[in-house]
Amino acid sequence: MQQSAENAEAEDCPESDQEDAAPLLNQQLSPGKGLCSARYSLALILHFSLFMVYSLRVNLSIALVAMTNGTNPGSLPNISTDVCPNRSHAQDVPRAKTQGVILSAFFYGYLFTQLLGGYWSGMFGGKLVLGCGLLSTSALTLLAPLAASLGAAYLIGLQAVLGMAEGVIFPAQYTLWAKWAPPLERSRLMNLAEAGCTFGTFITFPAAGIICQYLGWPYIFFIFGGIGCVWCVFWFLLVYEDPTHHPRISAGEKEYIVSSLANQGSSHGHSLPLLAMMKSLPLWAIAVACFCSDWLFYMLLTSMPTYMNDVLHFDIRENGLLSALPYVGNWLGTIVSGLLADFLLSKHMFSTATVRKLFSVLGMMLPAVFLVAMSYVSCNYTAAVVFLTLSVTVISMCGAGFYINQMDIAPRYAGFLLGFTNTFGTVSGIIAPTADLLTGWRNVFFMSAALNFFGLLFYVTFGSGTIQDWAR
Repeated sequence: MQQSAENAEAEDCPESDQEDAAPLLNQQLSPGKGLCSARYSLALILHFSLFMVYSLRVNLSIALVAMTNGTNPGSLPNISTDVCPNRSHAQDVPRAKTQGVILSAFFYGYLFTQLLGGYWSGMFGGKLVLGCGLLSTSALTLLAPLAASLGAAYLIGLQAVLGMAEGVIFPAQYTLWAKWAPPLERSRLMNLAEAGCTFGTFITFPAAGIICQYLGWPYIFFIFGGIGCVWCVFWFLLVYEDPTHHPRISAGEKEYIVSSLANQGSSHGHSLPLLAMMKSLPLWAIAVACFCSDWLFYMLLTSMPTYMNDVLHFDIRENGLLSALPYVGNWLGTIVSGLLADFLLSKHMFSTATVRKLFSVLGMMLPAVFLVAMSYVSCNYTAAVVFLTLSVTVISMCGAGFYINQMDIAPRYAGFLLGFTNTFGTVSGIIAPTADLLTGWRNVFFMSAALNFFGLLFYVTFGSGTIQDWAR
């Protein structure tokens, strides 16, 4: 059996990868370990898919600066109050509040479909649900300039519908990984895919700033929405629901994945153990940690362009470039932390629970400290960018901590549980952008830091790394 699996894997991979192609389980290297394997190809496809998801999500943050400042033809005075170089604070406050409402509208829709996305993906498959969600988001993005031209109310409504379309994507991704990711490769595979989120943010901030500067803000939506629609064609052609349906996966890799996941059971049916879930402290630990950490992350994600513009006084192109810088560190940190977490698990240095808590401590405590420090730098843009970069880089370690802990405690319900815990994180996305961005930055930073410390304490106390009885 071992020899036949090795031969099958050797046919699919270059000679240099054949050493990694032995079908050894758990403690040893898995077959098809490399970009030639089906599961790592899926990780790269998901990486770009989530790149598009976050590109479509954050482009409005840049476009709003152009809309409200009137920095290019097509700027819309009906989005907020008219703005002049010597505007007063009384004019700034309604402008900031209108921006906050527009940014928050996305999360109202996003909140609505989290649990539905997890349930639907368990019923109909993660591939179909994720693909439809991405296609809908891309198509709706093309309508943003029209909605903005009709007034702020229409743009707010469109943002809410966009949130509903995108809300199914992350639960569907977890349903896919429950069928594709062996336990000892879970962190690296999922983090490689999730790194696409920060890579999309990194590219979109400067790209959208440049597009605004030279083409006008409507083209941000036309360009990214069009690319997203085209990418969906590749998604439906290249992705398969599980290893057994993949026509090109090697026999060795298929057996390795199926064998390593044999004890977790198949996807859920129509019924769910809802009462047992609601009584599960490990699940609530993840939910509380998501709420607290996402408060900080979403505040930075949606408000950083405004912070750069209103506090550090950069023009829109500098705004995009400097806002993107912290996400370079986050992208690298996400990938590295996934590799390190799987290394610690494969060497049996720590238990799953200890690894998840260790990375959660680093990913929640250190960003809180850097955020407090940033509140004292005033208009020192160099120090501000340094602390922002450190905060957003280190928070990536949560990706190997509580963010994927649903896969450890209940893999067959992973999509639904991600929808549940992400609902709490989404509430943070609704509240955080509506904070007073012009006069209350220090208060916002202190509140985010305090929430992070509380969430960390709760997770370390009640978190777990073993499959729960109700999920067996």
